[in-house]
Amino acid sequence: MSHSFDHSSGEAPAIRTRFAPSPTGFLHIGGARTALFCWLAARASGGEFILRVEDTDRERSTAESVQAILDGLAWLELDPDAGPFYQSERMHLYRSAVARLLDEGKAYRCYCSRERLEKLREASMERGEKPRYDGHCRHLDRPPEGVEPVIRFRNPDSGTVAFRDRVRGPIAFDNRELDDLVIQRTDGTPTYNFAVVVDDLDMRINLVIRGDDHINNTPRQINLYHALGAEAPEFGHVPMILGDDGARLSKRHGAVGVMAWRELGYLPDAMVNYLARLGWSHGDREHFSRAELIELFRIEDVNRKASRFDVEKLNWLNQHYLRTAPAERVAPELDWHLRRAGLDPAAGPPAADLVKVQAERCETVVEMVQQSRPFYADFDEFDPGAAKKHLRPVAAAPLQAVRDRLVETEWTPEALGEAVRATAEALEIGMGKIGQPLRVALMGHGQSPSIDQTLWLVGRDRALARIDRALAFIAERAATSG
Repeated sequence: MSHSFDHSSGEAPAIRTRFAPSPTGFLHIGGARTALFCWLAARASGGEFILRVEDTDRERSTAESVQAILDGLAWLELDPDAGPFYQSERMHLYRSAVARLLDEGKAYRCYCSRERLEKLREASMERGEKPRYDGHCRHLDRPPEGVEPVIRFRNPDSGTVAFRDRVRGPIAFDNRELDDLVIQRTDGTPTYNFAVVVDDLDMRINLVIRGDDHINNTPRQINLYHALGAEAPEFGHVPMILGDDGARLSKRHGAVGVMAWRELGYLPDAMVNYLARLGWSHGDREHFSRAELIELFRIEDVNRKASRFDVEKLNWLNQHYLRTAPAERVAPELDWHLRRAGLDPAAGPPAADLVKVQAERCETVVEMVQQSRPFYADFDEFDPGAAKKHLRPVAAAPLQAVRDRLVETEWTPEALGEAVRATAEALEIGMGKIGQPLRVALMGHGQSPSIDQTLWLVGRDRALARIDRALAFIAERAATSG
């Protein structure tokens, strides 16, 4: 953790962006998409992506929230080039900038009481005007005693603040609509708008990508940059994300934190692809690898209209990645989910082997774990319906015969499939007469991948033991019904 940014790296690279979340909860979908757009803009230009945690709100910021944000970014593999930097460790920078503005007459101490400000606000509202501070303390001769002042920025009285937004195009504000912003509270902490400007200056940020709910902050911040003798960075304000009903995305639409989507069994590559397409497009394409996104992404191509979060499309993308990604890429997620389900990944087949077999059958990793539990842990009892149908006395001889053959078989899907076929031929029975009893013996129920792959994934020792258990079950059933 650094207190100030290192300026010794020579000339600034192409695009320096920052993602600057407030740690008051998890990393939500909107924040994750903003982080992705920042990361892509930096990567696409050979620039740098910086992570800054805006934790000056001491009451609402928590260590758990910081960790949740870091975990979310790590899962999505949006790796910062520098940071995380913490605003709470950079107070000296903000105070020094405040002192400079006071010295230069660009800021002043304001002693107005809350009651006075409230009356001012009410009077403005009654006149149908936008509430703004009247500059009462700008020319105060004698400050009142025993009152801790806030520090206000002396906003220009006239002129226009104009900038070209990289997403929305030209935007302009009249300075007469902006009031003298509080930049430091009575306890010495900076306000959001001021800390952001000092940080972005210190970190040499040249493109700020953020939600369009910040547009009204931008003219105030541009005036602060100029007061501090600097050019403002460029801005790209991205539209909000809506739920499928057109309302702003919120908890009532389901999971809004990215780690909740991980828990539901979605892959990070699917989520990155999906978030990139929420408001950005390249022709009619839907599938983009990270390398392709880096190559093609331009912030100017982001749509100005709000996007809708579509779970069905995310499901479709997730299934695509489950089926087409290298199994080794999916395996770490599967390991994580196995542990989460109370299973030991080392107690069954390597995760990559399981992915190769099960990917076609599942939409999410959670579904894959649910279908694969018997490969990692023994089951308590056979499914009653499947056992009644398939573990009958007539199945005992085929199961015993296939067991005898499996003892000698090399444990590969090809050899195992051949062993089952050879047993069926030797006994002159159809494959179903041996495959289904064997499947119930191995899995406890009647659903599984092909029998050769099921045997392969269960493993030799466990497969033989489960066939023995099924044979004992059949014998007991025959004895009680006889």
